[in-house]
Amino acid sequence: MSQDERFSRRTLLKIGVGTAAGASMLDAPAALAASADAALPQVPRRRLGRTGQDVPILLMGGSMSFDQRFDPKLAECLRFGVNYFDTADCYAGGGSETAIGNFLERTKKRGGVWITTKSDSWDPQGLESTLKTSLERLKTDHVDMYFLHMLDDASRISSETAKVAERMKKEGRIKHFGFSCHSDNVVELLQRAAATSWVDAIMFRYNFRQYGDRELNAAMDACAKANIGLIAMKTQGSEAGIADAWKKFEQTGKWTKHQAVLKAVWADPRITAAVSQMDNLDKLKQNIAAALDRNELGLLDREALHRYAQDTRSLACDGCDHHCNPAVAAPVQIGTTLRCLMYHDVYGQPELAKERFRALPASAQRLAGVDFSGASRACPHGVDVVGLMERAQKVLT
Repeated sequence: MSQDERFSRRTLLKIGVGTAAGASMLDAPAALAASADAALPQVPRRRLGRTGQDVPILLMGGSMSFDQRFDPKLAECLRFGVNYFDTADCYAGGGSETAIGNFLERTKKRGGVWITTKSDSWDPQGLESTLKTSLERLKTDHVDMYFLHMLDDASRISSETAKVAERMKKEGRIKHFGFSCHSDNVVELLQRAAATSWVDAIMFRYNFRQYGDRELNAAMDACAKANIGLIAMKTQGSEAGIADAWKKFEQTGKWTKHQAVLKAVWADPRITAAVSQMDNLDKLKQNIAAALDRNELGLLDREALHRYAQDTRSLACDGCDHHCNPAVAAPVQIGTTLRCLMYHDVYGQPELAKERFRALPASAQRLAGVDFSGASRACPHGVDVVGLMERAQKVLT
């Protein structure tokens, strides 16, 4: 029996997690849980652009709460070679960085783990201050990648930022530099980065709904040509407001919808990896199973995804606020608000959704009495902005 047959999706999902779960107890031997398991297959790796480093195609997203003492999900990641942890200064109010730092201190595995963290502040002073705090929380003297977090201002991709990034590299506090983005000017940001020689990688919104976007594909081509590493996030392409819309579509072949959309992203040779918020061990194992299987999506899976994308297009917000926000006579942020609603309804994280919504300016949180009919008409995909913003007012405010 070949290794691929031994560790088929069905087999992998039956593998127990006793080692990792047991290691979450304070008296468990940390070394048992925080090492790659020689008896298990390892998630494939790809080169991350200018970094020259190979990283797993599946990355552990940290925008959630981890066990501050010892989190078994991180241990399970390492068993299968998912040794890239993505976090940020703001995730879980700093708790994400702290938990990762505690985990690596306890397991003594810092040298075998890639850490990416991010700064909400984009100015040179803010970058310095945030990095200092992040390194203290992570209990390390450097991070492997440092991102400008949720960048939406193309002017920050500047010579001034380049100088700060280069100095941090020379000082050994960061190895590589880039940014994350998922606002309405992703294309502009990617094109601007492609013209630089110092943006090493970009994490951006990319999923099966965007295959026909010519401008986005042209920007991705430019980054690939410039050897900038591309990391996909928001890969599920989830619809806001209806948590189980996908259940109307049959699961074909051997992949669930959630696994199929990851496979679709990995099929793009320009994409190095996909970051996933795996907030429980079942999701973690299913995503690892999809990554380990070298088979591509079958015809039935592709057809089901295409049909799903078409039939739910009016439920999925792309965050392209430049279409809808000008049609509303109020300083609201429709794209961000609907992303918060997605966290609430689809991801099942109501507290995170409310936390992100409360982080908006007070004026953007005032949804009551706002006429969103113009925004609904302006949406190029026919999203029911009126109905979704009414729901956002109900569950987020």
